[in-house]
Amino acid sequence: MSAESHYLDAIESEENGNLEDALASARKTVKIDPEHSNAWWMIASLLSPDGKYPDIEQASKALVACTKVVNLDPSRVDAWVKGGRIMVDQLGLYEDALVWWQDCRKATPFESVPIIEQTTILSDMGMYPEARDRLTSLFEEDLDIANSQLAKITHLHKTLEKSAQQDQSVHFKPWQRNHPGWTAIKMRTNRTPVSENLLFMMTTIPFLMLEVFVSRALFGDGWGGFCLTSLLILVTVILGMSVTRRLYQRVNKPGFNLLRAIQFEASSGCIVIPEDIRDSRLYSFLFSRHPPAFQQRLEKIVEANKKIPKNWKMKLPDFDSHLDEIGVIEEGDDETELSSYEEE
Repeated sequence: MSAESHYLDAIESEENGNLEDALASARKTVKIDPEHSNAWWMIASLLSPDGKYPDIEQASKALVACTKVVNLDPSRVDAWVKGGRIMVDQLGLYEDALVWWQDCRKATPFESVPIIEQTTILSDMGMYPEARDRLTSLFEEDLDIANSQLAKITHLHKTLEKSAQQDQSVHFKPWQRNHPGWTAIKMRTNRTPVSENLLFMMTTIPFLMLEVFVSRALFGDGWGGFCLTSLLILVTVILGMSVTRRLYQRVNKPGFNLLRAIQFEASSGCIVIPEDIRDSRLYSFLFSRHPPAFQQRLEKIVEANKKIPKNWKMKLPDFDSHLDEIGVIEEGDDETELSSYEEE
């Protein structure tokens, strides 16, 4: 049978719900024709379907398939997006994802998605100045932004604006052994993060109940009293949500810092979390919230027990490398280096 025949069999099997047969036929297709991009895309979609959680083998093979697709057809933004999501969400390859999205910028220099994804990764890793530069470039280059991306950009902008007002030394950097953030984490190791709903109930619900009981005495009966009571409740809810959000960030900051350390280990392949913290309730809670592929990969990293070297430096891709694709050439270093690991 020809490659196209196997591909048609794969489509038919997928439509009939026979996903294993569809995957087998798609693999036969690329074995005969390694440049069949649609078959590679089917393999990626079947191994890592949207909304599902593949294991580490499936996620790795899906990433390979996405790489094949973008190598054959660099304009396939959907394949770039899926590959980037697999790297970050499933495998925890944050540094590799930065390079992946920069390669996407070279292939599609006028797409805004790579910049937004790079900004998100840098922000999650605590590299706020670099993240601000990425977000600024989004507007400097006047790229089109989809409506579905506006909420994400707004959230990133607020986060980065807040970080700009803070002392840079307070930003938790997992690769720094002596950072004060580790002390705060150790103080919270036996507690799981507090939910925002619980904090709202504890801080706001009592006031709402009190307002309901005293509203008649304050505003009287009738439509006027009803409207004033409703307005008071609405204002209380809005203020309560604002207070709860700030309290949530403050109370759970050690958990967010430990989550960053977990992501850093998955990204770098090196161990930075002390054993007493790794055996804690907080670590177990955060670890269990990651997808199976992420957990399996991190377990392998922990088993390897590779310590971060003394002269370790994090390297970022050349974020201006895409300019060559649009006719702008700038000279400069290919990589940006961040602060090295601090030994005691």
